Amino acid sequence: MTIVDSLDTLLIMGLTEEFQQARKWVQDNLNFYNENSFLSVFETNIRFVGGLLSTYALTCDEMFKKKAVHIADKLLPAFDKSPSGIPYSHVNPVTGAVKNHKWSPSGTTILADVGTLHLEFAYLTKITGDKRYLEKVEKARAVLRDAPKQDGLYPNYVSVMTGNFHGNEVSMGPFGDSFYEYLLKSWLQSNKTDENSKNMFYDAIEAISGKLLRISNSGMHYLTDFRGGRLGNTMEHLTCFAGGLFALGAHNNPAALESSKHYFKIGQEITETCHRSYELTKTKLSPNVFSFTGNGSNDAKGTEMFYCLRPEAVESYFVLWRLTHDDKYRRWGFELIEALETHCRVEHGFSGVRDVDNLPVVHDDVQQSYFLAETLKYLYLLFSNNDEEISLSKWVFTTEGHPLPVFN
Repeated sequence: MTIVDSLDTLLIMGLTEEFQQARKWVQDNLNFYNENSFLSVFETNIRFVGGLLSTYALTCDEMFKKKAVHIADKLLPAFDKSPSGIPYSHVNPVTGAVKNHKWSPSGTTILADVGTLHLEFAYLTKITGDKRYLEKVEKARAVLRDAPKQDGLYPNYVSVMTGNFHGNEVSMGPFGDSFYEYLLKSWLQSNKTDENSKNMFYDAIEAISGKLLRISNSGMHYLTDFRGGRLGNTMEHLTCFAGGLFALGAHNNPAALESSKHYFKIGQEITETCHRSYELTKTKLSPNVFSFTGNGSNDAKGTEMFYCLRPEAVESYFVLWRLTHDDKYRRWGFELIEALETHCRVEHGFSGVRDVDNLPVVHDDVQQSYFLAETLKYLYLLFSNNDEEISLSKWVFTTEGHPLPVFN
């Protein structure tokens, strides 16, 4: 998985020798013919299908397209066996058997799992001419759009059997995050012709900014979750992507000038909060979850103290740098580079840290594949002096950081 997740990063960085080694491995070894176990549709799509499609887009090498089609076709039973059009969360690529997460309530699947297939499947239809891929994700999105919801908010759980939402938990972090991301980016990928995704996105961020955005007593903006009938007082590092997303959404909707200024400011404020969560720790690495207290004295202090090489904050730094050229985003990126070098570099790569506020650090001995797919890629592009290198007007980044082209 790490090899496939890293392919486009190697290309973008000009690491030709390493890319050729990775290409050979993919050509000789990558197939799902004998993978007789349940695989996450979400993870398989964003890492394998997305990584292969991005590499095809950058190289026009047919081998990568064929591999992507092979794997994507193994995911189709998740749609085909659903009575509602909402895909199951897991599929066995050998038998075609499907199931949902054991821990999800009442046999439901997760909003982000359903909504984070559109970019990859739309591009598959574009390059193959096979309409099935786009039709399946458009049907799933229409079911979500039409399902009853309260205050315009999309709950985290959705029934595969009925297509209706289950419960009232709402999050722009875990379980929700990339659903919202793909609404905006599907519109951008379509060259702004997909009005459904555009309308769903701007309606959703209006609801989110009205219901989930909070401002602490010290003036810090953060996005929290709605659970158990009430708002929380924490924010997850996963949600830090929202700073860049709000800014990108505002930048691409100049017709709504006043609301665009408002949402751009929200994006900047959220990113400022995320940077603050890094500043406050001894390692200058962010905790996984940070909280906001009544008096404001401990705002953005950690409650889950581990750091697993996450990319969301630097993704927002990169997007905001491209849109503003404000040097502070590069300064913040360089602070992260220094912290990674000091506390995460190990003999054969980089490792997460178990407690970002404890020195010397204890490593978790895991280098996540998204560290190569996203964190390092966004850091590299943050310091690129050429805004046309993977231009935000010509490419969209998937939730795993794989750039796919905007359609002509």
